[in-house]
Amino acid sequence: MTLIYMAAGEASGDILGARLIAALRRRRPDLDFAGIGGERMAELGVRSLFPMRELSLMGLLEVLPNLRRLARRMSEAEADVLARRPALLVTIDAPSFTLRLAGRVKARGVPVLHYVAPQVWAWRPGRVRRVAEEVDRILALLPFEPPFFEAAGIPVRFVGHPVLESGADRGNAARFRAAHGIAEGERVVVVMPGSRRSEVRRLLGIFGEALRLAGGAVPGLRPVVALAGGVEGAVREGCAGWPAQPVLIREASDKFDAFAATEAGLIKSGTSSLEAAVGGVPHVVAYRVNPITAAIVRRLIQVPHASLVNLLAEREVVPEYIQERCAPALLAEGLVRLLREPGTTAAQRAGFAEALGRLRPPEGVPSEAAATAVLEMIGEDSAEATQAASAPVKT
Repeated sequence: MTLIYMAAGEASGDILGARLIAALRRRRPDLDFAGIGGERMAELGVRSLFPMRELSLMGLLEVLPNLRRLARRMSEAEADVLARRPALLVTIDAPSFTLRLAGRVKARGVPVLHYVAPQVWAWRPGRVRRVAEEVDRILALLPFEPPFFEAAGIPVRFVGHPVLESGADRGNAARFRAAHGIAEGERVVVVMPGSRRSEVRRLLGIFGEALRLAGGAVPGLRPVVALAGGVEGAVREGCAGWPAQPVLIREASDKFDAFAATEAGLIKSGTSSLEAAVGGVPHVVAYRVNPITAAIVRRLIQVPHASLVNLLAEREVVPEYIQERCAPALLAEGLVRLLREPGTTAAQRAGFAEALGRLRPPEGVPSEAAATAVLEMIGEDSAEATQAASAPVKT
């Protein structure tokens, strides 16, 4: 049986991996999978080598205290891949871990496909030479990424962004309000503080205070907080003292129903913002890291925006509150503007349509386009794979 080894390092990568596995099994039920993943990959039978949450670290000072444990996990992963000798290693995002793993096993003859182009184009363009030594091919989610990596000699395929398959645009507002007892006059605000422990620690308190301030200007706010598996306990604890009792949601279907009922969102910068855009949620994005990490990144950053929505639209569609601007009073101001100004929310939604239109692959849906690339790398007939990818798929 042909084995594909999948290595994800955070919640978004776990979702990507699960969708890719499902797409591959639709075409090749005989394929076997192993690797490192989270709950979504586990639902499809992939037992993680170790808990994926141990890799969900962000920022220099957050990583340093965990270096010894990360080194041990790296050695375990390398040994497991080499012992199993898969037909292909698919590393998924989380480049600080996965690309190191890729480089080690590629040197020992294991083919490597990296899913989600590392954002070295944003702040470390010189790093692309190292990436060329670590992987055989890249699957890019963003349309402007292939030329950058191809210039360094790395084969790249734009497969589109999987957020388009999420179902975030198919929620039901009435169902959500009824399920959670939200009164007619209450105004729902979705809060997405992230899936990493460091993100929750830095952002959740700021978000809570921003909501308190915004509630003084716009009565009746009802926060709805999205929970991610690895940080669920920390989020529950962190928002327990909020003045407006939050609705805590865990399932994707519940989150998408919340999107349909939402008037504004307070969202961690990253893929969450794209997901909110698919759901049509007007929002502000925020992010904060350790000041030392921020100082280093600022010297290296090469792009004009932090938000992927803004990068795709090539203008500021979504207000960005990064580092020092990630402050309760400023975030509250941004939320109040969205809640009071219909023209502002309408302009955001128009910008969402513009940005998201650039994320679609040339054919089919993103997970199927990615599956085609995987099958080609393990020797599957590319013509047959391409035909399958263009067939309608339920998402």
